[in-house]
Amino acid sequence: MNLKDSIKKIFNKNDQPISNTTLLLTITICTFIAMYLFAMIVWGGGFLNPQQFFNIFNNNAYLIIIACGLSIVMISGGIDISVGGQIALITMTTAVYLEKAGGSVLGALAIALAIGLAFGIVQGFCISYLKIQPFIVTLAGMFFAKGMTTIVSVNPVTAQASEAFLKIKEAYINLPIGYTTRNGTFINSYLEIGAVVAILVVVILWAVLKWTRVGRNFYAIGGNSESALMLGINVQRTRFYAYVICGVLAGIAGFMYLLHTGAGNASNADGAEMEAIASSIIGGTLLTGGVGSIIGTLFGVMSLKTINTIVIASGLTQPWWQKITTGLMLCFFILLQSIILSERKKKLGAQAQ
Repeated sequence: MNLKDSIKKIFNKNDQPISNTTLLLTITICTFIAMYLFAMIVWGGGFLNPQQFFNIFNNNAYLIIIACGLSIVMISGGIDISVGGQIALITMTTAVYLEKAGGSVLGALAIALAIGLAFGIVQGFCISYLKIQPFIVTLAGMFFAKGMTTIVSVNPVTAQASEAFLKIKEAYINLPIGYTTRNGTFINSYLEIGAVVAILVVVILWAVLKWTRVGRNFYAIGGNSESALMLGINVQRTRFYAYVICGVLAGIAGFMYLLHTGAGNASNADGAEMEAIASSIIGGTLLTGGVGSIIGTLFGVMSLKTINTIVIASGLTQPWWQKITTGLMLCFFILLQSIILSERKKKLGAQAQ
């Protein structure tokens, strides 16, 4: 068996062409690895410190979670631009509950999940059963969430009154790898609680999409809702589930955001919905639906944040350079995906003939 046959066997044991989802996932992973290795070689410094890699998870746990929720919605053929506003509302509400009402951590978590679930149910019902365009519904949800955030409190609120919350906020998990200082002291790398939760969310959703019927249904209705309907899939209910899951994940992400920052603010997670959509697309999720993966979304977030770090390391510290780079990176991946899938379609069509 030659090298080409070996590679083909790795991707598909039945010697069938690999799926679009697997192909785009492979491209995203390879791009991230090449990008990070390039940064380690050219800039060294912090990129050689394992903690900088793990800080991608620590600082962006909330983004990983909402990007996963958006990936499910996008795979099913929808979109949700309200998740950033939801996170702002959730962090502000839970911070006020903890600080001014003297609430418990479990109570705050319940409030966060309830807010996310409410948005998911209402928006999912309007989109799935009332047939209103997803962009319009979630745009209204975004404005509603941002408005409600300022009603809850105009000024920032720090969650410092609850000792139990502070203990969880300051908790972390030491990892067996790290770095040695100049005086010979070994310092362990660590993951915050939010990062651990984000990784668990990725694993659970990956398993759901890969091995459950509802996961396969998300792909089916996103690929072709009419064909899915003829196969006996309840398209309305499946699409509704996608938005409910996205809402619940927004609730979890909002609480993880509060754990990381320790404060509620009307400007919290500003623009997070755009970063989540960009991460999903970079990770191989198509806006047309039916193609995407949760692992790809994770690497999409990591790629997006790594390129932002590279921009800062290059001396371009102004915030607009990061936005310009994000835009260019997003355009590059959209163009790359379009070219690859177009050529792949032509090749498969020629082979079929």
